[in-house]
Amino acid sequence: MGILNLTPDSFYAHSRFSGTDAVLQQAERMLEAGAAWIDIGAQSTRPGSIQAGAQAETARLGDTITTLLKHFPDLLISIDTYYAAVARFAVEQGASMVNDISGGRFDPEMLSTAAALQVPYVCMHLEGNADTMHQTSAHEHITRSVIDYFLERIQACQAAGIHDIILDPGFGFSKTRAENFQLLRELDSLHILQHPLLIGVSRKSMIHKTLGITPEEALNGTTVLHTASLLAGAHFLRVHDVKEAVEAVCLVEQLLAAGS
Repeated sequence: MGILNLTPDSFYAHSRFSGTDAVLQQAERMLEAGAAWIDIGAQSTRPGSIQAGAQAETARLGDTITTLLKHFPDLLISIDTYYAAVARFAVEQGASMVNDISGGRFDPEMLSTAAALQVPYVCMHLEGNADTMHQTSAHEHITRSVIDYFLERIQACQAAGIHDIILDPGFGFSKTRAENFQLLRELDSLHILQHPLLIGVSRKSMIHKTLGITPEEALNGTTVLHTASLLAGAHFLRVHDVKEAVEAVCLVEQLLAAGS
């Protein structure tokens, strides 16, 4: 899943695009590199980001989705938003999935809206609200906390009428750096929930702060953690660098096939 941000302030500058030509060129690059999905976001969720609001998100999206689908009719688009109104707008324009970092907790209309739209729904783990989601609190055991959260959210999603649920453990949200690595180390425990796993670690602080580098220098570290995620059974990788992620998928598939 290639990341395409229509934001001026996403943490990785090279993921930001504005203007029709730039968006089309980036989408084409990602598709040629092997992306199966493109995840479009119009609101940064980096630490310290300012909430744009649903109206501003919709304005930033404009006709981006319809333009992309006009040029790439078979493109699968995910909309990265926690606003029900933005999710509805994007799916009506042709998006095929809703990717909600809040798990339906920031907007009370999100779960019923996603159910009515009848598209897959990505439910991410985080704690707090939009202002506090990057703050960390003590967890007795982070993996158990994530599983407990998902058990409650899965029930809420299903009660609303959503049945195609994908789980994102929320690396970089509401967790210390040590907890991020513990959760990744124990990622296979989440298979008990019996839903596909989407992993978003690309160029995040758990990589660049650990290595003492910048996000721009974190591609190699990203590939290492993508490989670990795939070996633990990840189903989706949400990435800035599609070519390198596809290569990791190919090599891990060959590695696993050799042992079967």
